[in-house]
Parts: sequence; structure tokens; C-alpha cells
Amino acid sequence: MDLNQLRDDLATKDREIFSALSAEEDRQRGGLELIPSENYCFPEVLPLLGSVFTNKYSEGYPGRRYYGGQPNTDTIETLARARACALFRAEHANVQPLSGSPMNQAVYLGLLDPGDTILAMDLSHGGHLTHGAPVSHMGRIFSFVRYKTVGDQGDIDYDALEKMALETRPKLIVCGHSSYPREVDYARFQVIANRVGALTMADVSHVGGLIAGGVLENPLDHGFDVMTTTTHKSLRGPRGGLILCKASHAKAIDASVFPGLQGGPHMNQVAATALTLKLAATDAFKAYARNVLVNARALAQSLRDHQVHLVTGGTENHLMVMDVVRSFGINGAQAQDVLDRIELTTNKQIIPDDPNPPMRPSGLRLGTPAPTARGMGEAEMAIIGRLIASALRAPDDNALAGLAEEVRALTARFPVPGL
Repeated sequence: MDLNQLRDDLATKDREIFSALSAEEDRQRGGLELIPSENYCFPEVLPLLGSVFTNKYSEGYPGRRYYGGQPNTDTIETLARARACALFRAEHANVQPLSGSPMNQAVYLGLLDPGDTILAMDLSHGGHLTHGAPVSHMGRIFSFVRYKTVGDQGDIDYDALEKMALETRPKLIVCGHSSYPREVDYARFQVIANRVGALTMADVSHVGGLIAGGVLENPLDHGFDVMTTTTHKSLRGPRGGLILCKASHAKAIDASVFPGLQGGPHMNQVAATALTLKLAATDAFKAYARNVLVNARALAQSLRDHQVHLVTGGTENHLMVMDVVRSFGINGAQAQDVLDRIELTTNKQIIPDDPNPPMRPSGLRLGTPAPTARGMGEAEMAIIGRLIASALRAPDDNALAGLAEEVRALTARFPVPGL
């Protein structure tokens, strides 16, 4: 049965779900995703996610499964692991984590004991929930010490970080971020870890595709013990996680993922990951990664040209954070709602030491992976910057209606890959 037949069948059997599917396709076509953790996956990925691999339980690892009937699942997982190692220059790869959070949890639980000290980035300064936020389970199981950025440029004070490491003697030092627009000095992190005898882990979930594309530094090249990344976001694959590590940690990591943390992997996801890793090794993907950075700098410049204040002053990667309280006198939730009305999808975001609560923060986070995947370039980034500033500066109904028409005209010229 082809895809059109499947759609017709769905429309007959479940009108409500078919209606939601159609509406989401229309939303993605007519609007524009600017959330830096979202992207349009490779068109080839979608059929694999709906493939017969969905039907197969594959607890264990290639050659060591608990159920029979595994020759084809072993093939795709072996390919995925080999491609991941080649792409990221890693000694070992685990491709089974179901998403980013359990991916990081598997590393902590595999290499550490409950109560051990972990030095990681503070959530409000750009870290992730799994980097020790008190509301997370990991924050309850391990003793997290959180470092912050300093100054208007959002620098990490590596001297202060080293002093903190010497005082707290962490078993693991984590770098990486979910909302930090700067590049990280991985070499300095490794020097600090070596001095205190700590393991190193880089969570590059946001920039994994940019590392694969060769436009940002690879922590593994600087001696890191572990690197984790999601397979969606800048990699343009299925929603999932990937753990890359030194061979000396392979046994502990694999046992932590299964049977320690999760059961059978989603083999449809593993197949889609294997394909994604092959596509990410191409020259076309390297060009995409370069364009993501070029577009991010162009969008940041456009926003600055319209008197928008950016946290850290700009960006060195794929994302930026606007201080909308300072720029427009509204909070991030209000700004997100206004931009939703013109079909620009963004997300509210806390900023360093934000005085406002997480649901009404001071910031708004933007990124360029998705518009770049649609083929947009610097000229379109200039337009998007103007649209954002115009909407947030004068959010009256008539003005927003006109801006929404501009967004629709823009997105009509750049189809969503795969739709």
C-alpha cells in the first residue's frame, strides 16, 4: 500500500487523528520552525520510522539478543554503530538510547555511583535539565555542583571553573548546553579534569550535526571520555540518543543502557539513525552545517540591526537568545505567543540568573537548523529578523495579520523537506 492509500485509509478509520495530521502538515508548511532543538528530518527517515522494524523486539546487542529472528536488526545496529564511530572519530558507540535524557542518565548511572559529585553547567546559564537541575531525578541521585557564565558575552570563567573543580573534586565534569550561543573550550575542560582526576563528558545534543559536519570542534578529539548527542536537532535524524565513548567505557555504558535503564530498543529508530549517520557523512551535509552557522550569524545581525538585545551579544553556533524584557518590555511567554500568531515558532527561555519564573522567563530562544533545511539563506534571515522585531514591537491585530501574510509568502518559496 502506498502513502496516499495509507492516508485514505487513515481518513476513513480515524477522522480525528487524520485531521490532526493534516493540520500539522499545514502548520509546518505555512509556518516556520525557529526552535533550535527542532528540525525537519531527512525525507528518507520518515518511511523507516514507519517500517516493519517497528514490529521487532531486539533486547540485547548484535550477536547477543534475548529473542530469535535478529539477522536484520543485527545488520542495521552494527551499521549504525560503525557509522557513528567513523563520523565522530569515536572508539565505541551505543545507538539504543530512546531520547536525550535517558542517554545522559545512562552515562551517569554507568560510570558513577549515587551520591558522586558532578560538575555541570547551571540550567539558567544554558545547561540542560539532565545536567543537575534540582527538579530532575538526576539532581536527586547525584551531587551536582553547577558553574555559571560571566559578563555580557557569556564567557565561561575557566580559572574559576578549575578552582571549583579543585575544591569539590568531582568524579565527572560535564560540558555542553541547551541554550548557550558560544563555542566551548573542550581542551581546557580536559586539562581541568586531568588535574582533579575526573572523567569528562560533553553533551553536544544541540550541535552534534555541526560537529559531524566539521564546522564546530569535536570533544573526542580533545580526549573526552564520553560524548552524547541526540540524533534529531542539527543531525536531522529520528528522535533518539547516541552515546560515543572510549573503548574502556564501552562495557559499562552498554550495560547501563541495557539492561540497566531500558528494555528493547526501537529498531525502527535505530534503522533511521543508521541512515541519518550515512547522510551526515556526505559533502551535502557539510554544506548544510556551514549554512546553519552562516544563517545564525545573519539572523543575529538582523536582530541587532533592529535594536534587539541578544544574550552573549550574538552567536557562535546555531542558536541565540533574545532578552525580550530588555528589548520589548514583555516576557518570553508573551513573545512566544505573539510570534505564534504570525506562524513563527519559537520557545520562551530563561536567561542567566533570570529574576522571572520559568513559565514567564525573560528570554526567547531562536535557531537556524530548520529554516536552513528548507533552503533559506542570509537574505531570508534578514527578513525573519525584521518580522520578529516588528511583531514584538507592535503586536496589534492588523499589524500581525500583515506580518503573518509575509511569513506565508516566505515559506511558500521554501518547501518542507519530505512533505
